Amino acid sequence: MTDDDVVYSDVKFIKSTGKATGEAFPPAETTYAGVRKTEPSTELPAGSQQQAVPNGGSKITSERVAIAVLSALLAAAAIALGFTSHKNSQTMEELQKLTAVNKNLTGRHCEVKTCNLSTTCPQPPDSKIPVTCLKCQEGWEKHGGHCYYFSTNRLLWNRSREECRRKGGDLVQIDSKEEQSFLAMKLQDKMNFPEDKFWIGLTDSQEEGAWLWVDGSPLNISLAFWSDREPDDWKGEDKDGEDCARMGEKGSSDLNSWLDKSCKMSQKSICEKSAETGRIQCI
Repeated sequence: MTDDDVVYSDVKFIKSTGKATGEAFPPAETTYAGVRKTEPSTELPAGSQQQAVPNGGSKITSERVAIAVLSALLAAAAIALGFTSHKNSQTMEELQKLTAVNKNLTGRHCEVKTCNLSTTCPQPPDSKIPVTCLKCQEGWEKHGGHCYYFSTNRLLWNRSREECRRKGGDLVQIDSKEEQSFLAMKLQDKMNFPEDKFWIGLTDSQEEGAWLWVDGSPLNISLAFWSDREPDDWKGEDKDGEDCARMGEKGSSDLNSWLDKSCKMSQKSICEKSAETGRIQCI
């Protein structure tokens, strides 16, 4: 005990007198026991310190948990946003690629159903703006920049040429291996039997052995597609020999399918003319 402590112990006050009548009452006792008065101290009691610390720590811990949860949510949102942005970027790239492919395909071909024309557009067309297209009339087949008509009329060589001219063309003049391949393939479906052949625009009627095209140009030997042992100028059907050329090998993929024939014999024919150029709306 320090010098500043004051202790009151076992102090008892008893009221023993009754009223004026002299009746006795049970003693009323007021007892103060174990009373200690101490001077104020600047230090908190040990019990108070132990109670304060847990309360403050609980508050701090709750704040830290809230901050941690909020941080986790923000991090998850950032990851989700980054993933979504990446997927959107990939989607845009795919759309751009598909758009480029679509424009490329649209620019190559366009079909005009209302006019019954086979057309090819050199540039990607705008569906609302007419563009320049190469086209062939109905009944003609387009290849490259030319149109071909496979006539089923059996006529003499000169008559066949006249028919082609009335249609705006002439008997076909073959200038490349690619053109010969195209025609030979088409004839596979148009020939009914091996001798069902077609006139072409080649003749040596002016001078034997000097083969000329209908435009007067001489045959290029490197682009001649004669069958084996042709031309032979056979005179079995015509004493004047065979001065006109025809083509076609049914059931064969051999490009060498030209044969000479008497110009006075009737055959089917192939007409040719340049594809037309016009302003037309591609669908």
